[in-house]
Amino acid sequence: MSEIIYNADNHNEPVVDAARDDSCLKRTYFNRVRLTQGQQYRACLQDYETVYVLMSGKVDIVINDETFVAVGGREDVWSGTADSVYAPVGASVSLRCVSESCEVAVAGGLCTEVYQPFRITPSEVDMVDVGSQGTHSRRCIFHILGQNAAGRAGNLLVSELYADEGCWSGYPPHKHDEDREGESHHEEVYHYRFEPNTGFGGQFVYDDDSKGTVYKTGDGDTVLIEGGYHPTVTSPGHKEYIFTILVGRQQRSLLQHFHERNDYLMDSIPGLGAMRDKFK
Repeated sequence: MSEIIYNADNHNEPVVDAARDDSCLKRTYFNRVRLTQGQQYRACLQDYETVYVLMSGKVDIVINDETFVAVGGREDVWSGTADSVYAPVGASVSLRCVSESCEVAVAGGLCTEVYQPFRITPSEVDMVDVGSQGTHSRRCIFHILGQNAAGRAGNLLVSELYADEGCWSGYPPHKHDEDREGESHHEEVYHYRFEPNTGFGGQFVYDDDSKGTVYKTGDGDTVLIEGGYHPTVTSPGHKEYIFTILVGRQQRSLLQHFHERNDYLMDSIPGLGAMRDKFK
């Protein structure tokens, strides 16, 4: 149902790849690419559409014959909105670091259609503010690849979430592991950062019988969520960042099913309706 991959140097090799036999996810790809000035990284993913999100630094990106110059520029994930580029299935992709160093998150999902590459500038990222300090649920979600990519991408959704100190996200508990009325089947990957980086959190994953697992999440850890309810919380004194990848099995729009026993919370947490609408 889920697994955690603890922070380690992945040497620019995929952290999550549905093609691997040991992956619990069957449609999702995630890589962390770290380069120094002048270094290059090349990829050609035959089965995945991908988004190259600059977590820090600046790169020139060439996709097939199209060049996107000086993508990025923020110091880290805490210092501004992401600059990103979409690459279609089977594209030849080349990154060249043009700053002192850079880190690029590569989010991918299985796709059968071939679209055109495009850039998602910070001004095109769509933000929604959810929750409140009073309900210990405040977070801001920045949709990098969301409604802005309708008709231009397959079933891949990519966002960055920032949770306030000591707050919950993915809350009230919800799931999206069935294609049925009011719910869609979307795999999900969470990649965590904390500020300060000594912070930690808890990732819950459980089913309708409340049987499940709790992972202690630290800076740089990644959790793979195949299904089940999956709320997460950060410790007091630490802000939490989650790089989020969602890949739909049958559709692009994400439909979340909230646990019925938590229905009484739905009206007490601001912004839930807007959050749900932004994922559609």
